[in-house]
Amino acid sequence: LAKEIFGFTHNRFEGVGCQGSGGILLVKPFLGAEDDHKPLLKQAEHAAPGFYEIELKNGIKASFAVNKQTGIHHYTLPAGQKGFSIDLGHTFNNAFVGEEHRIAGTALKGWIEAKTTCHVGNYKVYYNLSFNQPVEWKELGKHQLVAVPANGVQELELRVDISSVSTEYAVKSSKVKLSFEAAKVKSAKAWDELLSVVEVKGDAQRERLFYSLLYRTIQSPYTISEPDGAYRAVNGSLQKSQQPRYHGWAIWDNYKTQLPLLSILYPERYGDMVGSIANLYPYGKKDFAGRQEPSNTVRSEHAMVVLLDAVKKGYQIDFPAIKDSVLAEAGRLDFTKPDKALEACYDLWALAGLLKSTGDQAQAEHYLDKAITYKKFWLKDFKDLSRNDVDRMGARSLYQGTIRQYRWAVPFDVKGLVELAGGQQAFTDQLDDFFDHDYFNRANEPDLQSQTLYIASNTPWKYQSWVHKLAVDTVIQHYFNDNSRGIGSFIDRIYKNEPKAYIRTMDDDAGAMSGWFVLAGIGLQPACVGAPVYYLNVPLFESITIGKGNKAFRIEVKNFGPDQAFIQRVSLNGKLLDRTWITH
Repeated sequence: LAKEIFGFTHNRFEGVGCQGSGGILLVKPFLGAEDDHKPLLKQAEHAAPGFYEIELKNGIKASFAVNKQTGIHHYTLPAGQKGFSIDLGHTFNNAFVGEEHRIAGTALKGWIEAKTTCHVGNYKVYYNLSFNQPVEWKELGKHQLVAVPANGVQELELRVDISSVSTEYAVKSSKVKLSFEAAKVKSAKAWDELLSVVEVKGDAQRERLFYSLLYRTIQSPYTISEPDGAYRAVNGSLQKSQQPRYHGWAIWDNYKTQLPLLSILYPERYGDMVGSIANLYPYGKKDFAGRQEPSNTVRSEHAMVVLLDAVKKGYQIDFPAIKDSVLAEAGRLDFTKPDKALEACYDLWALAGLLKSTGDQAQAEHYLDKAITYKKFWLKDFKDLSRNDVDRMGARSLYQGTIRQYRWAVPFDVKGLVELAGGQQAFTDQLDDFFDHDYFNRANEPDLQSQTLYIASNTPWKYQSWVHKLAVDTVIQHYFNDNSRGIGSFIDRIYKNEPKAYIRTMDDDAGAMSGWFVLAGIGLQPACVGAPVYYLNVPLFESITIGKGNKAFRIEVKNFGPDQAFIQRVSLNGKLLDRTWITH
Protein backbone atom coordinates (compact mmCIF):
# COMPACT_ATOMS: atom_id res chain seq x y z
CA LEU A 1 0.00 0.00 0.00
CA ALA A 2 1.18 3.52 -0.77
CA LYS A 3 2.66 5.37 2.20
CA GLU A 4 3.32 8.68 0.46
CA ILE A 5 0.46 11.03 -0.40
CA PHE A 6 0.93 13.78 -2.99
CA GLY A 7 -2.55 15.18 -2.44
CA PHE A 8 -6.20 14.43 -3.11
CA THR A 9 -7.71 14.50 -6.60
CA HIS A 10 -11.29 14.46 -7.80
CA ASN A 11 -11.98 11.96 -10.57
CA ARG A 12 -11.05 8.40 -11.45
CA PHE A 13 -11.91 5.76 -14.02
CA GLU A 14 -11.95 2.35 -12.37
CA GLY A 15 -9.26 -0.04 -13.45
CA VAL A 16 -8.61 1.19 -16.99
CA GLY A 17 -5.23 0.82 -18.64
CA CYS A 18 -2.72 3.27 -20.08
CA GLN A 19 -1.29 4.04 -16.62
CA GLY A 20 -4.52 5.29 -15.13
CA SER A 21 -6.99 7.99 -15.97
CA GLY A 22 -8.37 11.09 -14.27
CA GLY A 23 -6.66 12.64 -11.27
CA ILE A 24 -7.68 16.26 -11.82
CA LEU A 25 -7.84 19.14 -9.33
CA LEU A 26 -5.14 18.18 -6.82
CA VAL A 27 -5.57 19.56 -3.29
CA LYS A 28 -2.77 19.17 -0.77
CA PRO A 29 -2.87 20.47 2.82
CA PHE A 30 0.44 21.64 4.28
CA LEU A 31 1.81 23.05 7.54
CA GLY A 32 4.07 26.08 7.79
CA ALA A 33 4.42 29.24 5.73
CA GLU A 34 4.57 27.42 2.39
CA ASP A 35 4.33 23.99 0.78
CA ASP A 36 7.65 22.13 0.95
CA HIS A 37 6.55 20.03 -2.06
CA LYS A 38 7.37 16.83 -0.20
CA PRO A 39 4.82 14.01 -0.08
CA LEU A 40 2.65 13.60 2.98
CA LEU A 41 3.27 10.46 5.01
CA LYS A 42 0.31 8.25 5.81
CA GLN A 43 -0.11 6.89 9.32
CA ALA A 44 -3.59 5.34 9.24
CA GLU A 45 -6.61 5.21 6.94
CA HIS A 46 -10.16 3.92 6.71
CA ALA A 47 -12.39 3.60 3.67
CA ALA A 48 -15.98 2.69 2.84
CA PRO A 49 -18.09 3.28 -0.28
CA GLY A 50 -18.43 7.05 -0.62
CA PHE A 51 -16.16 7.80 2.36
CA TYR A 52 -12.44 7.96 3.10
CA GLU A 53 -10.41 9.22 6.04
CA ILE A 54 -6.69 9.44 6.59
CA GLU A 55 -4.37 10.40 9.43
CA LEU A 56 -1.02 11.87 8.41
CA LYS A 57 2.19 11.76 10.40
CA ASN A 58 2.36 15.56 10.54
CA GLY A 59 -0.84 15.64 12.63
CA ILE A 60 -3.31 16.49 9.87
CA LYS A 61 -6.49 14.43 9.76
CA ALA A 62 -8.60 14.49 6.61
CA SER A 63 -11.98 12.95 5.86
CA PHE A 64 -13.86 12.89 2.57
CA ALA A 65 -17.51 12.20 1.74
CA VAL A 66 -19.27 12.32 -1.61
CA ASN A 67 -22.86 12.56 -2.73
CA LYS A 68 -23.44 12.43 -6.49
CA GLN A 69 -21.52 15.37 -8.02
CA THR A 70 -20.53 16.87 -4.65
CA GLY A 71 -17.50 16.02 -2.55
CA ILE A 72 -16.68 17.49 0.86
CA HIS A 73 -13.26 17.52 2.55
CA HIS A 74 -13.12 17.88 6.34
CA TYR A 75 -9.74 18.74 7.85
CA THR A 76 -8.51 18.77 11.43
CA LEU A 77 -5.26 20.76 11.53
CA PRO A 78 -2.62 21.50 14.17
CA ALA A 79 -2.27 25.07 15.45
CA GLY A 80 0.01 27.46 13.59
CA GLN A 81 0.52 28.39 9.96
CA LYS A 82 -1.06 26.19 7.33
CA GLY A 83 -2.40 26.24 3.81
CA PHE A 84 -3.71 24.31 0.84
CA SER A 85 -1.86 23.88 -2.44
CA ILE A 86 -4.22 23.55 -5.40
CA ASP A 87 -2.82 22.26 -8.68
CA LEU A 88 -5.27 22.75 -11.54
CA GLY A 89 -2.79 21.27 -14.01
CA HIS A 90 -2.43 17.91 -12.29
CA THR A 91 -3.64 14.73 -13.98
CA PHE A 92 -2.59 11.12 -14.12
CA ASN A 93 -0.34 10.16 -17.00
CA ASN A 94 0.37 13.75 -18.15
CA ALA A 95 -3.13 14.16 -19.57
CA PHE A 96 -3.57 17.88 -18.81
CA VAL A 97 -4.73 20.03 -21.75
CA GLY A 98 -5.85 23.38 -20.31
CA GLU A 99 -7.88 25.21 -17.70
CA GLU A 100 -9.54 28.50 -16.80
CA HIS A 101 -10.32 29.65 -13.28
CA ARG A 102 -11.67 32.61 -11.35
CA ILE A 103 -11.51 33.46 -7.65
CA ALA A 104 -14.69 34.72 -5.99
CA GLY A 105 -14.33 35.18 -2.22
CA THR A 106 -13.85 31.77 -0.64
CA ALA A 107 -14.56 30.02 -3.94
CA LEU A 108 -12.48 28.97 -6.92
CA LYS A 109 -14.44 28.12 -10.05
CA GLY A 110 -13.70 27.21 -13.64
CA TRP A 111 -13.02 24.23 -15.87
CA ILE A 112 -10.25 21.72 -16.50
CA GLU A 113 -9.69 19.99 -19.82
CA ALA A 114 -7.77 16.72 -19.94
CA LYS A 115 -7.12 13.87 -22.30
CA THR A 116 -9.30 10.79 -22.07
CA THR A 117 -7.98 7.36 -21.22
CA CYS A 118 -5.00 6.47 -23.43
CA HIS A 119 -4.84 10.13 -24.60
CA VAL A 120 -7.20 9.53 -27.51
CA GLY A 121 -9.69 12.36 -26.97
CA ASN A 122 -10.39 15.27 -24.61
CA TYR A 123 -12.99 15.97 -21.93
CA LYS A 124 -13.90 18.91 -19.69
CA VAL A 125 -14.91 19.04 -16.06
CA TYR A 126 -16.50 22.22 -14.71
CA TYR A 127 -16.09 22.84 -10.99
CA ASN A 128 -16.78 25.08 -8.04
CA LEU A 129 -14.38 24.69 -5.10
CA SER A 130 -15.28 26.57 -1.93
CA PHE A 131 -14.00 26.81 1.65
CA ASN A 132 -16.37 27.23 4.58
CA GLN A 133 -14.08 29.86 6.15
CA PRO A 134 -12.22 32.91 4.81
CA VAL A 135 -8.95 32.18 3.03
CA GLU A 136 -6.28 34.31 1.41
CA TRP A 137 -5.60 33.29 -2.19
CA LYS A 138 -2.16 33.36 -3.80
CA GLU A 139 -1.62 32.73 -7.51
CA LEU A 140 1.69 30.94 -8.10
CA GLY A 141 1.42 30.58 -11.87
CA LYS A 142 1.49 27.42 -13.99
CA HIS A 143 -2.07 26.59 -12.89
CA GLN A 144 -1.11 26.50 -9.21
CA LEU A 145 -2.66 28.39 -6.31
CA VAL A 146 -2.42 28.45 -2.53
CA ALA A 147 -5.31 29.09 -0.13
CA VAL A 148 -4.26 30.23 3.36
CA PRO A 149 -6.74 30.19 6.27
CA ALA A 150 -6.17 32.10 9.50
CA ASN A 151 -3.53 30.65 11.84
CA GLY A 152 -6.09 29.90 14.52
CA VAL A 153 -8.25 27.73 12.27
CA GLN A 154 -8.05 24.06 13.23
CA GLU A 155 -11.29 22.73 11.71
CA LEU A 156 -12.05 23.49 8.08
CA GLU A 157 -14.15 22.14 5.23
CA LEU A 158 -13.62 22.36 1.51
CA ARG A 159 -16.43 21.51 -0.91
CA VAL A 160 -16.05 20.59 -4.57
CA ASP A 161 -19.04 20.48 -6.92
CA ILE A 162 -18.51 19.30 -10.48
CA SER A 163 -20.56 19.33 -13.67
CA SER A 164 -20.19 17.98 -17.19
CA VAL A 165 -22.27 20.88 -18.53
CA SER A 166 -21.01 24.24 -17.24
CA THR A 167 -19.49 26.14 -14.35
CA GLU A 168 -22.91 27.66 -13.71
CA TYR A 169 -24.33 24.22 -12.98
CA ALA A 170 -21.41 23.47 -10.64
CA VAL A 171 -22.10 26.73 -8.79
CA LYS A 172 -25.81 25.92 -8.65
CA SER A 173 -24.98 22.54 -7.13
CA SER A 174 -22.83 24.23 -4.50
CA LYS A 175 -25.88 26.21 -3.31
CA VAL A 176 -27.68 23.01 -2.29
CA LYS A 177 -27.32 22.68 1.47
CA LEU A 178 -25.36 19.56 2.36
CA SER A 179 -23.35 18.88 5.50
CA PHE A 180 -20.38 16.55 5.64
CA GLU A 181 -22.29 14.06 7.77
CA ALA A 182 -25.34 14.22 5.49
CA ALA A 183 -23.16 13.53 2.43
CA LYS A 184 -21.59 10.57 4.20
CA VAL A 185 -24.96 9.13 5.23
CA LYS A 186 -26.58 9.66 1.82
CA SER A 187 -23.66 8.08 0.02
CA ALA A 188 -23.62 5.07 2.34
CA LYS A 189 -27.36 4.61 1.84
CA ALA A 190 -27.08 4.90 -1.95
CA TRP A 191 -24.26 2.36 -2.11
CA ASP A 192 -26.08 0.02 0.24
CA GLU A 193 -29.11 0.11 -2.04
CA LEU A 194 -26.97 -0.65 -5.10
CA LEU A 195 -24.98 -3.46 -3.50
CA SER A 196 -27.95 -5.07 -1.74
CA VAL A 197 -29.73 -5.65 -5.06
CA VAL A 198 -28.06 -9.04 -4.94
CA GLU A 199 -27.80 -10.95 -1.67
CA VAL A 200 -25.43 -13.89 -1.39
CA LYS A 201 -25.05 -16.26 1.56
CA GLY A 202 -22.09 -18.53 2.06
CA ASP A 203 -18.46 -18.37 3.13
CA ALA A 204 -17.80 -15.01 4.81
CA GLN A 205 -14.50 -14.34 3.02
CA ARG A 206 -16.00 -15.23 -0.33
CA GLU A 207 -18.92 -12.90 0.40
CA ARG A 208 -16.48 -10.05 1.10
CA LEU A 209 -14.68 -10.73 -2.16
CA PHE A 210 -17.97 -10.83 -4.06
CA TYR A 211 -19.19 -7.46 -2.78
CA SER A 212 -15.77 -5.88 -3.21
CA LEU A 213 -15.78 -6.91 -6.86
CA LEU A 214 -19.41 -5.89 -7.33
CA TYR A 215 -18.49 -2.45 -5.96
CA ARG A 216 -15.73 -2.18 -8.56
CA THR A 217 -18.02 -3.43 -11.30
CA ILE A 218 -20.61 -0.68 -10.89
CA GLN A 219 -18.33 2.38 -10.85
CA SER A 220 -19.36 3.26 -14.40
CA PRO A 221 -21.08 4.34 -16.53
CA TYR A 222 -22.15 7.38 -14.54
CA THR A 223 -24.73 10.12 -14.92
CA ILE A 224 -23.59 13.24 -16.76
CA SER A 225 -26.95 15.00 -17.12
CA GLU A 226 -28.14 17.65 -14.69
CA PRO A 227 -31.41 17.37 -12.71
CA ASP A 228 -33.17 19.52 -15.33
CA GLY A 229 -32.01 17.19 -18.14
CA ALA A 230 -29.20 19.36 -19.52
CA TYR A 231 -26.13 17.48 -20.76
CA ARG A 232 -23.28 17.74 -23.23
CA ALA A 233 -23.28 15.41 -26.22
CA VAL A 234 -20.06 13.86 -27.52
CA ASN A 235 -19.65 16.73 -30.00
CA GLY A 236 -19.72 19.25 -27.15
CA SER A 237 -23.18 20.57 -27.95
CA LEU A 238 -25.62 21.44 -25.17
CA GLN A 239 -28.66 19.15 -25.19
CA LYS A 240 -31.62 18.28 -22.99
CA SER A 241 -33.15 14.90 -22.27
CA GLN A 242 -36.11 13.62 -20.31
CA GLN A 243 -34.10 10.53 -19.36
CA PRO A 244 -30.82 10.51 -17.42
CA ARG A 245 -27.79 10.48 -19.71
CA TYR A 246 -24.82 8.29 -18.88
CA HIS A 247 -21.21 8.39 -20.04
CA GLY A 248 -17.85 6.84 -19.22
CA TRP A 249 -17.72 3.95 -21.68
CA ALA A 250 -15.29 1.07 -22.03
CA ILE A 251 -17.51 -1.10 -24.20
CA TRP A 252 -14.78 -3.06 -26.01
CA ASP A 253 -13.54 -4.09 -22.58
CA ASN A 254 -16.75 -4.77 -20.67
CA TYR A 255 -19.50 -5.61 -23.16
CA LYS A 256 -19.04 -9.35 -22.53
CA THR A 257 -19.48 -9.18 -18.76
CA GLN A 258 -20.16 -5.88 -17.00
CA LEU A 259 -22.91 -4.55 -19.25
CA PRO A 260 -24.87 -7.85 -19.35
CA LEU A 261 -24.53 -8.00 -15.56
CA LEU A 262 -25.97 -4.49 -15.23
CA SER A 263 -28.94 -5.58 -17.34
CA ILE A 264 -29.61 -8.35 -14.81
CA LEU A 265 -29.09 -6.41 -11.59
CA TYR A 266 -30.30 -2.91 -12.48
CA PRO A 267 -32.97 -3.20 -15.19
CA GLU A 268 -34.56 0.16 -14.33
CA ARG A 269 -31.28 2.02 -14.86
CA TYR A 270 -30.05 -0.12 -17.73
CA GLY A 271 -32.67 1.20 -20.13
CA ASP A 272 -31.25 4.71 -19.68
CA MET A 273 -27.72 3.37 -20.10
CA VAL A 274 -28.38 1.70 -23.44
CA GLY A 275 -30.42 4.74 -24.46
CA SER A 276 -27.30 6.79 -23.77
CA ILE A 277 -25.22 4.44 -25.92
CA ALA A 278 -27.70 4.81 -28.77
CA ASN A 279 -27.59 8.57 -28.25
CA LEU A 280 -23.87 8.61 -29.08
CA TYR A 281 -24.66 8.06 -32.76
CA PRO A 282 -26.52 11.28 -33.70
CA TYR A 283 -23.66 13.40 -32.35
CA GLY A 284 -20.68 11.74 -34.01
CA LYS A 285 -19.82 8.61 -32.03
CA LYS A 286 -16.17 7.58 -32.27
CA ASP A 287 -14.68 4.13 -31.75
CA PHE A 288 -12.50 5.56 -29.02
CA ALA A 289 -13.05 9.17 -27.91
CA GLY A 290 -13.55 12.53 -29.58
CA ARG A 291 -12.20 15.98 -28.80
CA GLN A 292 -15.26 17.21 -26.88
CA GLU A 293 -16.32 14.34 -24.64
CA PRO A 294 -18.57 15.34 -21.72
CA SER A 295 -16.52 13.27 -19.28
CA ASN A 296 -13.65 10.85 -19.16
CA THR A 297 -14.25 7.79 -21.32
CA VAL A 298 -12.33 5.02 -23.08
CA ARG A 299 -13.97 3.44 -26.11
CA SER A 300 -17.28 2.33 -27.58
CA GLU A 301 -16.60 -0.40 -30.14
CA HIS A 302 -19.25 -3.15 -30.15
CA ALA A 303 -22.04 -0.73 -29.28
CA MET A 304 -24.06 -2.53 -31.96
CA VAL A 305 -23.72 -5.79 -30.03
CA VAL A 306 -24.83 -4.12 -26.80
CA LEU A 307 -27.83 -2.50 -28.50
CA LEU A 308 -28.94 -5.81 -30.03
CA ASP A 309 -28.57 -7.48 -26.64
CA ALA A 310 -30.78 -4.79 -25.11
CA VAL A 311 -33.42 -5.16 -27.83
CA LYS A 312 -33.50 -8.94 -27.37
CA LYS A 313 -34.00 -8.37 -23.63
CA GLY A 314 -36.97 -6.10 -24.20
CA TYR A 315 -35.39 -2.66 -23.82
CA GLN A 316 -36.71 0.03 -26.14
CA ILE A 317 -34.19 1.42 -28.64
CA ASP A 318 -35.25 3.85 -31.37
CA PHE A 319 -33.09 2.15 -33.96
CA PRO A 320 -34.66 3.85 -37.02
CA ALA A 321 -33.53 7.22 -35.60
CA ILE A 322 -29.88 6.13 -35.55
CA LYS A 323 -29.93 3.62 -38.42
CA ASP A 324 -28.01 5.77 -40.91
CA SER A 325 -25.27 6.52 -38.37
CA VAL A 326 -24.97 2.84 -37.43
CA LEU A 327 -24.75 1.82 -41.09
CA ALA A 328 -22.05 4.44 -41.60
CA GLU A 329 -20.12 2.98 -38.67
CA ALA A 330 -20.47 -0.48 -40.20
CA GLY A 331 -18.87 0.87 -43.36
CA ARG A 332 -15.83 1.96 -41.34
CA LEU A 333 -15.21 -1.36 -39.60
CA ASP A 334 -11.60 -2.50 -39.71
CA PHE A 335 -10.79 -5.80 -41.43
CA THR A 336 -7.05 -5.18 -41.82
CA LYS A 337 -5.93 -7.26 -38.82
CA PRO A 338 -6.98 -10.81 -37.91
CA ASP A 339 -8.54 -9.91 -34.55
CA LYS A 340 -10.24 -6.80 -35.93
CA ALA A 341 -11.76 -8.86 -38.74
CA LEU A 342 -13.40 -11.32 -36.33
CA GLU A 343 -14.66 -8.49 -34.13
CA ALA A 344 -16.00 -6.58 -37.14
CA CYS A 345 -17.96 -9.65 -38.22
CA TYR A 346 -19.48 -9.88 -34.74
CA ASP A 347 -20.64 -6.26 -35.14
CA LEU A 348 -22.11 -7.03 -38.56
CA TRP A 349 -23.98 -10.00 -37.10
CA ALA A 350 -25.41 -7.66 -34.45
CA LEU A 351 -26.32 -5.08 -37.08
CA ALA A 352 -28.20 -7.77 -38.98
CA GLY A 353 -30.16 -8.53 -35.82
CA LEU A 354 -31.02 -4.87 -35.26
CA LEU A 355 -32.22 -4.51 -38.85
CA LYS A 356 -34.30 -7.67 -38.53
CA SER A 357 -35.90 -6.31 -35.35
CA THR A 358 -37.28 -3.39 -37.35
CA GLY A 359 -38.52 -5.56 -40.22
CA ASP A 360 -35.74 -4.74 -42.68
CA GLN A 361 -35.20 -8.35 -43.74
CA ALA A 362 -33.32 -7.63 -46.97
CA GLN A 363 -30.63 -5.50 -45.34
CA ALA A 364 -30.49 -7.90 -42.41
CA GLU A 365 -29.64 -10.79 -44.73
CA HIS A 366 -27.05 -8.64 -46.51
CA TYR A 367 -25.15 -7.91 -43.30
CA LEU A 368 -25.56 -11.45 -42.01
CA ASP A 369 -23.89 -12.70 -45.19
CA LYS A 370 -21.05 -10.23 -44.58
CA ALA A 371 -20.75 -11.41 -40.97
CA ILE A 372 -20.25 -15.00 -42.10
CA THR A 373 -17.16 -13.91 -44.03
CA TYR A 374 -15.35 -14.30 -40.71
CA LYS A 375 -14.70 -17.84 -41.95
CA LYS A 376 -12.17 -16.77 -44.56
CA PHE A 377 -10.24 -14.75 -41.97
CA TRP A 378 -10.37 -17.63 -39.50
CA LEU A 379 -9.08 -20.13 -42.04
CA LYS A 380 -6.30 -17.77 -43.09
CA ASP A 381 -4.96 -16.84 -39.65
CA PHE A 382 -6.48 -18.98 -36.91
CA LYS A 383 -6.80 -22.56 -38.15
CA ASP A 384 -3.12 -23.46 -38.42
CA LEU A 385 -1.62 -23.69 -34.92
CA SER A 386 1.73 -25.03 -36.11
CA ARG A 387 3.10 -21.59 -37.02
CA ASN A 388 5.74 -20.29 -34.64
CA ASP A 389 3.95 -17.08 -33.66
CA VAL A 390 0.61 -18.45 -32.44
CA ASP A 391 1.57 -17.98 -28.77
CA ARG A 392 3.24 -14.59 -29.12
CA MET A 393 1.39 -11.58 -27.72
CA GLY A 394 0.84 -9.01 -30.46
CA ALA A 395 1.81 -11.31 -33.33
CA ARG A 396 0.34 -10.25 -36.70
CA SER A 397 -0.61 -6.91 -35.11
CA LEU A 398 -3.08 -8.50 -32.68
CA TYR A 399 -4.28 -6.30 -29.84
CA GLN A 400 -3.42 -7.62 -26.36
CA GLY A 401 -3.78 -11.27 -27.27
CA THR A 402 -2.45 -14.24 -29.22
CA ILE A 403 -3.67 -16.24 -32.19
CA ARG A 404 -4.64 -19.07 -29.85
CA GLN A 405 -6.70 -16.69 -27.71
CA TYR A 406 -8.46 -14.77 -30.47
CA ARG A 407 -9.41 -17.86 -32.49
CA TRP A 408 -12.35 -18.44 -30.10
CA ALA A 409 -13.83 -14.96 -30.66
CA VAL A 410 -16.80 -16.10 -32.76
CA PRO A 411 -19.60 -16.46 -30.18
CA PHE A 412 -22.25 -15.60 -32.77
CA ASP A 413 -21.59 -18.73 -34.88
CA VAL A 414 -20.30 -21.50 -32.64
CA LYS A 415 -21.70 -24.16 -34.95
CA GLY A 416 -19.65 -22.71 -37.80
CA LEU A 417 -16.59 -22.50 -35.56
CA VAL A 418 -16.91 -26.20 -34.70
CA GLU A 419 -17.02 -27.05 -38.40
CA LEU A 420 -13.98 -24.89 -39.16
CA ALA A 421 -12.06 -26.60 -36.36
CA GLY A 422 -12.65 -29.97 -38.04
CA GLY A 423 -15.75 -31.24 -36.28
CA GLN A 424 -16.85 -31.66 -32.69
CA GLN A 425 -14.07 -34.01 -31.58
CA ALA A 426 -11.34 -31.84 -33.10
CA PHE A 427 -13.00 -28.79 -31.54
CA THR A 428 -13.02 -30.54 -28.15
CA ASP A 429 -9.38 -31.57 -28.49
CA GLN A 430 -8.37 -28.01 -29.36
CA LEU A 431 -10.25 -26.58 -26.37
CA ASP A 432 -8.58 -29.14 -24.10
CA ASP A 433 -5.18 -28.24 -25.49
CA PHE A 434 -5.90 -24.54 -24.95
CA PHE A 435 -6.95 -24.89 -21.32
CA ASP A 436 -4.79 -27.83 -20.24
CA HIS A 437 -1.65 -26.03 -21.42
CA ASP A 438 -2.67 -22.69 -19.89
CA TYR A 439 -2.78 -20.81 -23.17
CA PHE A 440 -5.62 -18.62 -21.89
CA ASN A 441 -5.09 -15.01 -20.80
CA ARG A 442 -7.01 -13.73 -17.78
CA ALA A 443 -5.09 -10.45 -17.73
CA ASN A 444 -7.28 -9.10 -20.52
CA GLU A 445 -10.53 -9.66 -22.39
CA PRO A 446 -9.88 -11.28 -25.82
CA ASP A 447 -10.64 -14.85 -24.65
CA LEU A 448 -12.63 -13.96 -21.54
CA GLN A 449 -15.63 -16.11 -22.53
CA SER A 450 -13.71 -18.96 -24.16
CA GLN A 451 -14.68 -21.50 -21.48
CA THR A 452 -18.33 -21.19 -22.54
CA LEU A 453 -17.42 -22.93 -25.82
CA TYR A 454 -17.14 -26.23 -23.96
CA ILE A 455 -20.95 -26.30 -24.11
CA ALA A 456 -20.59 -27.07 -27.85
CA SER A 457 -17.93 -29.73 -27.28
CA ASN A 458 -18.09 -33.44 -26.52
CA THR A 459 -17.36 -32.63 -22.87
CA PRO A 460 -19.80 -29.81 -21.99
CA TRP A 461 -19.35 -30.34 -18.23
CA LYS A 462 -15.84 -28.93 -18.48
CA TYR A 463 -17.40 -25.49 -18.88
CA GLN A 464 -18.59 -25.69 -15.27
CA SER A 465 -15.27 -26.91 -13.91
CA TRP A 466 -13.29 -24.20 -15.68
CA VAL A 467 -15.58 -21.41 -14.47
CA HIS A 468 -15.07 -22.67 -10.92
CA LYS A 469 -11.31 -23.00 -11.35
CA LEU A 470 -10.86 -19.55 -12.87
CA ALA A 471 -13.01 -17.96 -10.18
CA VAL A 472 -11.62 -19.48 -6.98
CA ASP A 473 -8.79 -21.96 -7.63
CA THR A 474 -5.09 -21.59 -8.35
CA VAL A 475 -4.24 -21.06 -12.01
CA ILE A 476 -1.08 -20.67 -14.05
CA GLN A 477 -1.02 -17.45 -16.06
CA HIS A 478 1.71 -16.99 -18.67
CA TYR A 479 0.45 -13.91 -20.53
CA PHE A 480 0.57 -10.30 -19.42
CA ASN A 481 -0.38 -6.90 -20.77
CA ASP A 482 3.25 -5.91 -21.26
CA ASN A 483 3.30 -8.53 -24.05
CA SER A 484 5.55 -10.87 -22.10
CA ARG A 485 4.99 -14.61 -21.90
CA GLY A 486 6.55 -17.07 -19.52
CA ILE A 487 8.61 -14.42 -17.72
CA GLY A 488 7.73 -14.81 -14.07
CA SER A 489 4.51 -16.72 -14.66
CA PHE A 490 1.70 -16.03 -12.19
CA ILE A 491 0.64 -19.02 -10.05
CA ASP A 492 -2.15 -18.13 -7.66
CA ARG A 493 -5.84 -17.33 -7.49
CA ILE A 494 -6.88 -14.61 -9.94
CA TYR A 495 -9.29 -12.86 -7.56
CA LYS A 496 -8.28 -11.96 -4.01
CA ASN A 497 -9.80 -9.52 -1.56
CA GLU A 498 -6.70 -7.40 -1.03
CA PRO A 499 -5.27 -4.18 -2.53
CA LYS A 500 -3.21 -6.01 -5.16
CA ALA A 501 -6.11 -8.23 -6.04
CA TYR A 502 -5.37 -9.27 -9.60
CA ILE A 503 -2.80 -10.84 -11.87
CA ARG A 504 0.27 -8.74 -12.65
CA THR A 505 -0.57 -6.09 -15.32
CA MET A 506 -4.26 -7.10 -15.24
CA ASP A 507 -6.63 -4.16 -15.70
CA ASP A 508 -10.14 -4.36 -14.32
CA ASP A 509 -11.17 -2.30 -17.36
CA ALA A 510 -14.19 -0.52 -15.92
CA GLY A 511 -15.57 -3.63 -14.25
CA ALA A 512 -14.95 -6.12 -17.06
CA MET A 513 -12.89 -8.56 -14.99
CA SER A 514 -14.70 -7.99 -11.69
CA GLY A 515 -17.99 -8.42 -13.53
CA TRP A 516 -16.88 -11.85 -14.77
CA PHE A 517 -16.38 -13.00 -11.18
CA VAL A 518 -19.75 -11.62 -10.06
CA LEU A 519 -21.45 -13.51 -12.89
CA ALA A 520 -19.60 -16.68 -11.91
CA GLY A 521 -20.64 -16.06 -8.32
CA ILE A 522 -24.35 -16.02 -9.16
CA GLY A 523 -23.99 -18.96 -11.56
CA LEU A 524 -24.68 -17.22 -14.88
CA GLN A 525 -22.48 -16.52 -17.91
CA PRO A 526 -23.68 -14.89 -21.15
CA ALA A 527 -23.51 -17.42 -23.97
CA CYS A 528 -23.28 -14.72 -26.64
CA VAL A 529 -23.95 -11.04 -26.02
CA GLY A 530 -26.74 -10.25 -28.45
CA ALA A 531 -28.57 -13.52 -27.74
CA PRO A 532 -30.25 -13.41 -24.30
CA VAL A 533 -29.08 -16.83 -23.09
CA TYR A 534 -27.11 -17.58 -19.92
CA TYR A 535 -25.17 -20.77 -19.33
CA LEU A 536 -25.38 -22.11 -15.78
CA ASN A 537 -22.54 -23.01 -13.47
CA VAL A 538 -22.60 -23.96 -9.80
CA PRO A 539 -22.82 -20.63 -7.93
CA LEU A 540 -20.12 -19.80 -5.42
CA PHE A 541 -22.70 -19.45 -2.63
CA GLU A 542 -25.42 -21.55 -1.03
CA SER A 543 -28.10 -19.03 -1.92
CA ILE A 544 -28.43 -15.94 -4.09
CA THR A 545 -31.32 -13.49 -4.29
CA ILE A 546 -31.40 -10.96 -7.14
CA GLY A 547 -33.88 -8.13 -6.76
CA LYS A 548 -36.43 -7.61 -4.02
CA GLY A 549 -40.07 -8.28 -3.28
CA ASN A 550 -42.26 -10.29 -5.61
CA LYS A 551 -39.84 -9.73 -8.51
CA ALA A 552 -36.91 -11.37 -6.75
CA PHE A 553 -35.09 -14.21 -8.51
CA ARG A 554 -33.85 -16.74 -5.97
CA ILE A 555 -31.18 -19.38 -6.54
CA GLU A 556 -30.76 -22.18 -4.00
CA VAL A 557 -27.89 -24.66 -4.23
CA LYS A 558 -28.72 -28.02 -2.68
CA ASN A 559 -25.81 -30.06 -1.28
CA PHE A 560 -23.56 -27.02 -1.63
CA GLY A 561 -19.83 -27.40 -1.07
CA PRO A 562 -17.14 -24.76 -1.59
CA ASP A 563 -15.33 -27.04 -4.05
CA GLN A 564 -18.45 -28.34 -5.78
CA ALA A 565 -18.12 -27.53 -9.48
CA PHE A 566 -20.71 -29.68 -11.26
CA ILE A 567 -24.47 -29.34 -11.61
CA GLN A 568 -26.41 -32.57 -11.10
CA ARG A 569 -29.86 -31.21 -11.95
CA VAL A 570 -31.67 -27.90 -12.33
CA SER A 571 -35.24 -26.87 -11.65
CA LEU A 572 -36.87 -23.54 -12.51
CA ASN A 573 -40.02 -22.45 -10.66
CA GLY A 574 -40.37 -26.00 -9.37
CA LYS A 575 -40.10 -27.67 -12.78
CA LEU A 576 -37.14 -29.85 -13.69
CA LEU A 577 -35.05 -28.50 -16.59
CA ASP A 578 -33.33 -30.83 -19.04
CA ARG A 579 -30.67 -28.24 -19.86
CA THR A 580 -28.05 -26.05 -18.18
CA TRP A 581 -29.07 -22.70 -19.65
CA ILE A 582 -31.84 -20.17 -19.19
CA THR A 583 -33.02 -17.11 -21.10
CA HIS A 584 -33.17 -13.52 -19.89
